[in-house]
Amino acid sequence: MVDSYGQTKAGFSLSGQLSRKEFGLTWDAVTEAGNIVVSDEVRISAEVQVIKKDIIL
Repeated sequence: MVDSYGQTKAGFSLSGQLSRKEFGLTWDAVTEAGNIVVSDEVRISAEVQVIKKDIIL
């Protein structure tokens, strides 16, 4: 889209999940109550907005 300043912009959302074990991170800890401190699943999310710039060489 073009904003009120005449800049061309685009936005998008990203989301996903990774397994720590796939990257060799296998350690974890358990509290006295039995809860896991570090999960195997890592969730990733991002909101991104970019502005088109003219490149002058």
